[in-house]
Amino acid sequence: MTLLEQSRHLVTAVPGPKSQALIDRKAAAVSRGVGTTMPVYAARAGGGILEDVDGNRFIDLGSGIAVTTIGNASPRVVDAVRTQVAEFTHTCFMVTPYESYVAVAEALNRLTPGDDEKRSALFNSGSEAVENAVKIARTYTGRSAVVSFDHAYHGRTNLTMALTAKVMPYKHGFGPFAPEIYRAPLSYPFRDAEFGKELATDGELAARRAIDVIDKQVGAPNLAAVIIEPIQGEGGFIVPAEGFLPALLDWCRRNGVVFIADEVQTGFARTGAMFACEHEGIAPDLIVTAKGIADGLPLSAVTGRAEIMDAPHVSGLGGTYGGNPLACAAALATIETIESDGLVARAREIETLMKDRLHRLQAEDERIGDVRGRGAMIAVELVKPGTTEPDAELAKKLAAAAHAAGVIVLTCGTYGNVLRFLPPLAISDDLLVEGLDVLALILADL
Repeated sequence: MTLLEQSRHLVTAVPGPKSQALIDRKAAAVSRGVGTTMPVYAARAGGGILEDVDGNRFIDLGSGIAVTTIGNASPRVVDAVRTQVAEFTHTCFMVTPYESYVAVAEALNRLTPGDDEKRSALFNSGSEAVENAVKIARTYTGRSAVVSFDHAYHGRTNLTMALTAKVMPYKHGFGPFAPEIYRAPLSYPFRDAEFGKELATDGELAARRAIDVIDKQVGAPNLAAVIIEPIQGEGGFIVPAEGFLPALLDWCRRNGVVFIADEVQTGFARTGAMFACEHEGIAPDLIVTAKGIADGLPLSAVTGRAEIMDAPHVSGLGGTYGGNPLACAAALATIETIESDGLVARAREIETLMKDRLHRLQAEDERIGDVRGRGAMIAVELVKPGTTEPDAELAKKLAAAAHAAGVIVLTCGTYGNVLRFLPPLAISDDLLVEGLDVLALILADL
């Protein structure tokens, strides 16, 4: 495996001729509904760099939306998958099981927060795992209603679209959606400040607001589960005020409601802890994981208290490809890499470096309304100068200019005005600094 040179380097305009030819082929062959963020086609990737088919090298501040947390071609993962693919590619765990599935479940039971006896079940995608977490909670409680939150994103299947808050591009025209889904207000400190400092800083107060809505609109006796991202992803990297998550969990426990933490984007060292729930010391009943779990191979999981996870009848959970052997090999190698290479601590180093630079930028530019996030999951919320009014157009222009300059960044947020940074933990400080310098220059130009 040749090491990809770790430097930003543009040899053509973006997109180059080879990428443009592939853009034309995509338009003729792929459904219009499948969009792409970057106007380039990848040829190689690794460390903190992605190289396109024209030989342009980009600083990767996206990690394939928080998937390649340990790098796009992490050596242990490459070796593990090569070994497994030579043994067998598939048998279906539900037909002829294999040891690596069990080993992944054991690792998840050990790593996830909480000291209770746990069980895990493996699936393919974050959406699929969320659906199964809801199935498990409904079976366990004998209730049907589920509450998610403002700005939430939980997936693109029918049930997970219902749980997701944002209409475009995720829900528009795709209804009707699964019933018995309700929405409660989130703690969103930057926006809650408009209603007073106390609500923005007091998580317990914000939780009381949410619980009041849940009590009135749903009622605890009807509620199977509350599902929440400990730090919202697509919604804008929103970190709830301290105390919000523990207060919700406490209410759920007192009312026999299953508390589901959707850690699809926040899991596996991304936030400077193995799981984001650890920042507030909470142990959810069920925890949903995917994305960073297997460094780019399709795998997801639901892990939780044994009595809840064992509620469904035998063969009630599963799927043809769930926990496929290649993805399981990759997951075990990913976990080994995170633990052996000290990547939880590395995420905290990245947070310090990025926030220091972005806060300095914020002090000079009133269009940066907020800098937030944890670990290598950092965002800036862009606003019209002197207001809190979202500036989606600025975010769009900034991202497009960054792409043209050789830096991969993503936007997000209900209002489309948040620039999010998800660098791989394998990235060097030099590349991080360079990427942020490029953004600062573009912001000044705009």
